[in-house]
Amino acid sequence: MHNNEESAVSNTESERKGNRLSKIVTRTGDAGTTGLGDGSRTTKDSLRIDAIGEVDELNSNLGLLLCEELPEPVRAALLDIQHDLFDLGGELCLPGMDIMKDAQVARLEELADQFNEDLPMLKEFILPGGTRPAAIAHICRTVCRRAERSMVRLNNAEPLSEAARRYVNRLSDLLFILGRTLNRAGGRGDVLWQKGKNAA
Repeated sequence: MHNNEESAVSNTESERKGNRLSKIVTRTGDAGTTGLGDGSRTTKDSLRIDAIGEVDELNSNLGLLLCEELPEPVRAALLDIQHDLFDLGGELCLPGMDIMKDAQVARLEELADQFNEDLPMLKEFILPGGTRPAAIAHICRTVCRRAERSMVRLNNAEPLSEAARRYVNRLSDLLFILGRTLNRAGGRGDVLWQKGKNAA
């Protein structure tokens, strides 16, 4: 497990006692287990920790995207999403706790409508790429889909909130739209898939 992710999970209990990330190297995970926010411990290859890790990886990739030159509305949206993903991580590390709200899902839907409004209608599938920011947005989209699959597997064993599951589904759609938006902002069009291009 990534040190940043493990520290965040291990320190949830400390935060509730008023100590915020006071100790990063804990040595408590050396035996292959990690602490959850409710004080219980689980193995580092559990479904729950897998989902937490995928969400952490998604947030880190969004941080990489934010290092690029981006239109201010895109930057603001991504920063809000990073905060939401910490809420989601908190929900995942506290079994039975519902932290994600319907309003967060609704905001993603509104953002998707806003950014999509100025884009030409798609008649073909597109390839990930074009400008560097657009390509990173597509990487974020695919990591988001992987996080969603991990959460679906976890939900089959231990139910998650509907808002959490809907959020990652809407987020992958928004990231697809942002990839197109960033290509357009960079003066590039969509990279269209050419069916059978190399079949002959």
